[in-house]
Amino acid sequence: MPHTKFSILVMAAAVTAALTGAARSADDGALAEFASLKPDVAVELAQAALADCRGRGYQVAVTVVDRFGLAQAVIRDRFAGPHTLATSQGKAWTAVSFRARTQDLDARITAGELSTGLRGIPGALVLGGGVPVESAGSIVGGIGISGAPDPAFDEACALAGIQAIADKLDF
Repeated sequence: MPHTKFSILVMAAAVTAALTGAARSADDGALAEFASLKPDVAVELAQAALADCRGRGYQVAVTVVDRFGLAQAVIRDRFAGPHTLATSQGKAWTAVSFRARTQDLDARITAGELSTGLRGIPGALVLGGGVPVESAGSIVGGIGISGAPDPAFDEACALAGIQAIADKLDF
């Protein structure tokens, strides 16, 4: 009989341990796990977007940032204006920071849906041409383009660049 009680206690302890482990959330650890663009993919994205803009006749600067808004790849075409470097980086940073296309942010501010104060945040550039890059529902980077004759054209080149690397992103 004592052997049976011992077996039942061991079995109960094992079941309790298994249930306790299953009940723990995946967020119990002290470290966060995240995905971010690899540098070679960031360069490929920048080059594809630049090629698309060139094909449309635009001289632009392209900045690809990681998920934290830090530059990973920067290219300025030879005749793009000197302002385009900082502008492309500001657009990419804004897209990542606010998790939205900068053209959409601009439209929402104009429509009164978002505070105009957003434009005054240091580093934010609410002007079309910045697009977050997503993989499996998470932002893994962002791209900003400056230099086309209209911010909508900057955004079109950014989207073409993202499409060029889409096979490397999980959807």
